[in-house]
Amino acid sequence: MSSPIDLRSDTVTRPTAAMLTAMSAAEVGDDVLGEDPTVARLQSKAAAMFGMQAGIFCPSGTMTNQIAIRLHTRPGDEVICADLAHIYLYEGGGIAANSGASVRLLPGDRGRFTADAVRAAINKRNDSHLPWTRLVAIENTVNKGGGACWDLAELQRIRAVCDEQGLALHLDGARLFNALVAKGQDPKAFGQLFDTISICLSKGLGAPVGSLLLGSGEHIERAHRLRKLFGGGMRQAGYLAAAGLHALEHHVQRLAVDHQMAQAAAAHLAQQRWVAELLPVETNLVIFRLQPGMRAETVLAHFAAHGIKASTMGPDLVRFVFHLDVPADAVARIASALAVFES
Repeated sequence: MSSPIDLRSDTVTRPTAAMLTAMSAAEVGDDVLGEDPTVARLQSKAAAMFGMQAGIFCPSGTMTNQIAIRLHTRPGDEVICADLAHIYLYEGGGIAANSGASVRLLPGDRGRFTADAVRAAINKRNDSHLPWTRLVAIENTVNKGGGACWDLAELQRIRAVCDEQGLALHLDGARLFNALVAKGQDPKAFGQLFDTISICLSKGLGAPVGSLLLGSGEHIERAHRLRKLFGGGMRQAGYLAAAGLHALEHHVQRLAVDHQMAQAAAAHLAQQRWVAELLPVETNLVIFRLQPGMRAETVLAHFAAHGIKASTMGPDLVRFVFHLDVPADAVARIASALAVFES
């Protein structure tokens, strides 16, 4: 019997044998005291990849995002982000709870907005009725936008608006490496644009735990204080950092395989009459909308009966996420399940 295929998220990956070997051999120390050499190597390597001064290793991408927001804002300030943004929808109300900031949500194309939209959303500085616009946050790729990638030229225009208006710019790069691989982009181009960048190691890169916040030396020095405040200090974290190092060294370029599988699966889904809309597939996410009257639970139950786990993004939205633990025959098995689906 074939083993189940888990397409619920790229967070379900487990360490490879080589990654486990690297973890078990890691040299460790007390990272809260700044004495873990493997954590230090991971932070330095990631910062250098993006041409940034420093980095800090944290348990999760939610923590790195929330630390960044706290770095750039004060209570009563406002954060501009997309209406589909993970920091707004899926981080437990952390912007309000952790930073006391309000949010200006921008509509756009699958979670991507324009520099003109940013400019129009900035509150007047001399109106005491309004929160002070302090930060613009970008998500790349956009999870709820089906793995949509941002146009670098538009990001440069947004950076120019931020510079002109004195705003900070943060990148939620939970799946940034997917975008870099899909578009053939240089990480340093992003390091030049953003004040802080959050990158996740436990999604497509396959590490079991961990994210990094990258930024200036001053920002990361303050981030250490905030990580402690948020309860994110870890002791012999080098065992986890070793997994992140292995991921950065061995699992980045293979993301292209996930993208190819996603496109192949999307081609089969596009032929189904009960699929009303298929979001463009740029990376490893496939999101499709069902015809009126159909519910996502029905589709999930059918795939589950064929050994395929998927997830919903709404009552009529289904999501497939491809990753390094997805077997090579996954697309063929998806096609077989679709062939016997009765809507």
